[in-house]
Amino acid sequence: MPDYRSTVPFHTFPDTLAAQETALASHPIMERLFRSRAFLAGHRHRPIYHYVNPEGTLNDPNGLCRWQGRWHLFYQAYPPEDPRQHWGHAVSEDLIHWHDLPYCIYPDPEECCYSGATLVEDDRVIAMYHGTKAGNMVAVSSDPLLLNWTKLTGGPVIPMAGPGDPPLPYRVFDPCVWKQGDSYYSLSAGQIPDGPAGQPVAADFLFRSDDLQQWEYLHPFTEDDRFTLVGDDGACPYFWPIGDKHILLFFSHMSGGQYLLGDYDTDRQKLVVTGAGKFNMGPVGPGGVHAPSATPDGRDVVVIFNMNPGKPSTGWNQIMSLPRRLSLGEGDVLLQEPVAAVESCRRSRLGGAPFLLPANREVVLDDMGGDAVEIQATVAPSAASMVELNVLRSPDREEFTRIAFYRDRGYRDRVLGRRHVESVVTLDTSYSSSAPDVRSRAPESARVRLSPDEPLQLRVFVDKSIVEVFVNGRQCVASRVYPDRADSKDISLRSRGRASEVTQLDVWEMGSIY
Repeated sequence: MPDYRSTVPFHTFPDTLAAQETALASHPIMERLFRSRAFLAGHRHRPIYHYVNPEGTLNDPNGLCRWQGRWHLFYQAYPPEDPRQHWGHAVSEDLIHWHDLPYCIYPDPEECCYSGATLVEDDRVIAMYHGTKAGNMVAVSSDPLLLNWTKLTGGPVIPMAGPGDPPLPYRVFDPCVWKQGDSYYSLSAGQIPDGPAGQPVAADFLFRSDDLQQWEYLHPFTEDDRFTLVGDDGACPYFWPIGDKHILLFFSHMSGGQYLLGDYDTDRQKLVVTGAGKFNMGPVGPGGVHAPSATPDGRDVVVIFNMNPGKPSTGWNQIMSLPRRLSLGEGDVLLQEPVAAVESCRRSRLGGAPFLLPANREVVLDDMGGDAVEIQATVAPSAASMVELNVLRSPDREEFTRIAFYRDRGYRDRVLGRRHVESVVTLDTSYSSSAPDVRSRAPESARVRLSPDEPLQLRVFVDKSIVEVFVNGRQCVASRVYPDRADSKDISLRSRGRASEVTQLDVWEMGSIY
């Protein structure tokens, strides 16, 4: 077998927190990461309050978890001396302010360390991930900062088929792991050729083990999935309870981050699907939401995504979304809100007050713009054809990113029937940049359920090259943007057809998390 050992220097760290912090203070990798982060910090489009890795490029987030009071984020990193996927690592007290840590899981015997998830037990953290050209791997760690990892068996615990072996009835790819009773369960991502006309459809294959080392294949995990598309696959799975349901988060290489909701039949070990949704409303690129990594938080689930680029960036490319807290609302609607700690990034309130938004006239907010801001706006129900909020707007409107809300303009609600019609929110980046090397994303249009007398509540996060829009805590649309002009910082509103009442408006300047 080829020698896939990483050429990144490998270090073992002490086992106590104080000794680990001392070792990290003068560690050569840490010094290099610090220098690289400082060097890249001034890049025009590099976010300041969304996590970006300190050096090189970035791909899927992995293994988000909480261990001994701290949050840990792992991700596919590409060290400059060996640009194959290793697991990069950062730690946080609040899911917003992150501190870089050294690379923690290195290739060997696998060629690359691909995506996976973690399971936190009382005395250790289990990471299960895909090792390319080998199979699915399990590594464990128990030290305070999760710096030292040991791979169980020294090889894949769910191996791929070898040359000349018969085909496997499952695919060995991105896994997740959980425990039920005395047994561990794992999903392995893939497809099955059982869709319409024999076309491939998304699947995750279920395995069971008593010791994390010997795994028995059971069957495809989901049942009654009528929501995903022909051609989707079930990469980067994460399965966990949410409310009185279970959620399966995953990534489709064709159509992006998604989720399935359902009832977990523990006798048959099947997720019986009852609902679904998407985290982006189009292809994964350019500029779209990519893969999820999630972890439980009581009855809720916290998830973070990487975001794809829409423009070349020397020395870096992808970024992380804000962490979102997912919960279930009435009618099994998935609620999405940014974690509360993002408010700690507010540096100064730039202004804002209630006002009447006249019909058909764009109102620019004086002295309240910026390229790293949070906006909270509440608009009372009105008969306006459309309410529009523009950010990153140049004074002559040559560049702007448009957020538009259309009340009662979507599908009739399948549960409430004729009593209610869903609304639509659109994030349009068509005019976000005049630069010739920027690839605009087709507008993101998402359904959102608002009652007829419910005001529109927008939380908009602008951070250099990303715009995230949360609507009434029930929907989120996000995209990468790259304004080219230095003066593309204005904020404006417009009410189409009829006037609207803005009952709340707050704009905050946001500071760096580093």
